[in-house]
Amino acid sequence: MSILLMASIWDAQIWYALPLLVATSLVYGATRHEHLKEIVNQSLRAGLWLLAFLGVIFAVVWWAGTRV
Repeated sequence: MSILLMASIWDAQIWYALPLLVATSLVYGATRHEHLKEIVNQSLRAGLWLLAFLGVIFAVVWWAGTRV
């Protein structure tokens, strides 16, 4: 992987997805449970699921972009 590609990943606007992922996970966990411990557990599970889903989408788009 070239240094320019790594620099573009660190400088990309994809990092704006991180606060959105955290907020979405917390809201999802809070709508499912009432106790703080359960909210945090559900939020972590939902956050990991969303992160994996977004990672797969990112990998597919990146792979498709390199095939052009």
